[in-house]
Amino acid sequence: MNKKRILVVAPHPDDETLGVGGTIAKYSEQGHEVTVLVVSGHLPPLYPRAAYDTTVNEAREAFAVLGVAHAHFLEIPATLIGAEPIHVVNRRIGEVVSNVAPHVVLSPYPDRHVDHRLVFDSVMVATRPVGGGRSIELVAAYETLSETHWNAPHIEPGFVPNCVVDITAQIDRKMAALDCYRSQVSAYPGPRSIAACRALAQLRGTQAGFAFGEGLHVIRMIG
Repeated sequence: MNKKRILVVAPHPDDETLGVGGTIAKYSEQGHEVTVLVVSGHLPPLYPRAAYDTTVNEAREAFAVLGVAHAHFLEIPATLIGAEPIHVVNRRIGEVVSNVAPHVVLSPYPDRHVDHRLVFDSVMVATRPVGGGRSIELVAAYETLSETHWNAPHIEPGFVPNCVVDITAQIDRKMAALDCYRSQVSAYPGPRSIAACRALAQLRGTQAGFAFGEGLHVIRMIG
């Protein structure tokens, strides 16, 4: 198997683990190189800097559990990505895409959270099939508890996976990585609880005939 470069773009620390933590672990176990780009986080003026530092430290713990090889943090304040000129956000994300030269790009689904929508838009610009983008074999969007499930049905886009990754062998690593986000994980029945995340993985898995899975919506795939 040829070694692939995988880029996972996360609007905030923990989105990558909630959405595709099992897939990241699976790619890592198969010998592929996984990079995570975290675009935003709990920064001033809405949050104290200490809150951001806490989540970054938690993210690094989770990345170690999942086998992430490289991590980038752009340090844009959460919910204020839209305050940045769009060409600046596109350029900063595009630079990481160019430097990583990924074969696979996993993006947040454009759901209820404004940061998720803006990051999705910039990823779509950065992964266009022109220039270096022609070498990208797969671009897909992942769902993120809780934001993906709090959309307004039939008014906003609803996440419907057209691909499910079998993470049965990686479910425990996904849960262990999520548990690293002590400041973010809530108690059940909170949507970002360990139990809720495991239940979603069980649902997605049984939709495709195995025990645990992660849903993706394929945007572009070269076969």
